[in-house]
Amino acid sequence: MRRFLLLLLAGAFLHTDTALSRPDNLAEEQVLHRGNGAEVQTLDPHKAEGVPSSNILRDLYEGLTLEAPDGKVIPGAAESWSISEDGKTYTFEIRKNARWSNGDPVTAQDFVYGLRRSVDPATASKYSQILAPILHAEDVIAGKQPPENLGVKALDDHRLEIRLKASTPYFLGLLNHSSTYPVHKASVETHGGQFSRPGKLVSNGAYVLQEWVIQSHIKLKRNPHYWDNADTIIDTVYYYPIEDQSTELKRYRASEIDITEDVPSQQIKWIRKNLADELHISPYLGSYYFGFNLTRPPFKDNLKLRRALSMAIHRDIITEKITALGEKPLYSWVPPGINGYEAARFDYADWPRKKRIAEARKLYQEAGYSRANPLTVEIRYNTSENHKKLSIAIAAMWKQALGVKTRLVNEEWKVFLENRKQKQVTQVFRAGWIGDYNDPYNFMEILHSKHGLNDSAYHNPEYDSLLQQASLEGNPDKRFEIMRQAEALVLRDHPVMPIYSYVSSHLVKPWVGNYVANVLDHHYTKDIYIIKH
Repeated sequence: MRRFLLLLLAGAFLHTDTALSRPDNLAEEQVLHRGNGAEVQTLDPHKAEGVPSSNILRDLYEGLTLEAPDGKVIPGAAESWSISEDGKTYTFEIRKNARWSNGDPVTAQDFVYGLRRSVDPATASKYSQILAPILHAEDVIAGKQPPENLGVKALDDHRLEIRLKASTPYFLGLLNHSSTYPVHKASVETHGGQFSRPGKLVSNGAYVLQEWVIQSHIKLKRNPHYWDNADTIIDTVYYYPIEDQSTELKRYRASEIDITEDVPSQQIKWIRKNLADELHISPYLGSYYFGFNLTRPPFKDNLKLRRALSMAIHRDIITEKITALGEKPLYSWVPPGINGYEAARFDYADWPRKKRIAEARKLYQEAGYSRANPLTVEIRYNTSENHKKLSIAIAAMWKQALGVKTRLVNEEWKVFLENRKQKQVTQVFRAGWIGDYNDPYNFMEILHSKHGLNDSAYHNPEYDSLLQQASLEGNPDKRFEIMRQAEALVLRDHPVMPIYSYVSSHLVKPWVGNYVANVLDHHYTKDIYIIKH
């Protein structure tokens, strides 16, 4: 453990040169057009959820750390840091030339204010639990202590101290998540819930919000006060909310978009044939799954039914014939790609298909259903050709294997998220979890009974206890073993049905420079440029 901490300390002051080398063939107009999936629900960094919001927030704000194009954690608003020998106290040196978009200096107090706001129950952040490693965070989130007791302190204007409840190996990677971003206190206090709107949002990242036209675009302009503005090349970036992948492909082919958010799976053969050099498919730290609502029938207290439905899904057919981009069938909760972690697996993962279906039919009958008395159920998903296609396939598999009658419900992103959260109408719902940092705990924690994104309402005290043990365990091997035990409980209880591990899939124009694949699929606009074309 001591060696691990010393390695952290050694890396803590490694100043990575992130400056872009400017190519000679830069386009005169540096404007980037990005597809961005669903319309974002908010640009408040402490309330936003989902990939579309995160993509934009990474351009608007900057945490204490950020990521290089290849995904490595590098200094952000903090130019350096030191870590105590026990790994529980971090001291960050805030850049003296860091500025908000209105010219105000970024200070350690801004981070204290932001972190306290993020865990304050009054903020109602669904991501607050991600800050649980910070001392007293869990008590603040639960309303047992005031936000002022959170283990963060400004030692002076440019030194920030963060105390943890235990050594946390992934903590530096966590600090570029939006829940840790500072917010401009004066703007929040002046504008309240409207502070994140155009003309009011004051941010500390490479870009500033200029326009937000619902269902059309969000436009960002370079922040001239950003500490590294001299090395930023793109002047303007547009984000387009396009949920229909075929529409996005048409706009890409018309050169209205430089980078797509996704590709339509039903057109992948054509894309591979005609746009092969522009198709970027890379490993992606994420799990695509369907959740069960455990608060109401038919899945409340009905493990046999949940298990039967999961066993009836032919994951290999889905990845080979339907998605067909290189995704891998997932029989664990944590996806592959985390160094040193060997995920637990469903006990039936290696069963032949015939045995799996026979057991599924037996469980289905024991749960009170049959072909004469079939289950009638809804699968709810957010608007997307790809999600629809996969939901239809799963409904067909259930029908063929068990006789289940399925109704598909398609909802706009904001409505879909709200219905998942309220748990009043959902039965089976589509979901996906993309790693915020490269550690299995990020996947495990969203099924904690108190996590704001636990839309299945999974509640297992033994599971919660194991996560608490893992959060306090200093030995990396023992910590992973505790998490494997917790993962095995999830796979036994079936609150969710993992389907496949993601790959990221984008079309990228040949004139987009310095676009680098990474396992988290994070691409900061400030690291990209446009080449003459």
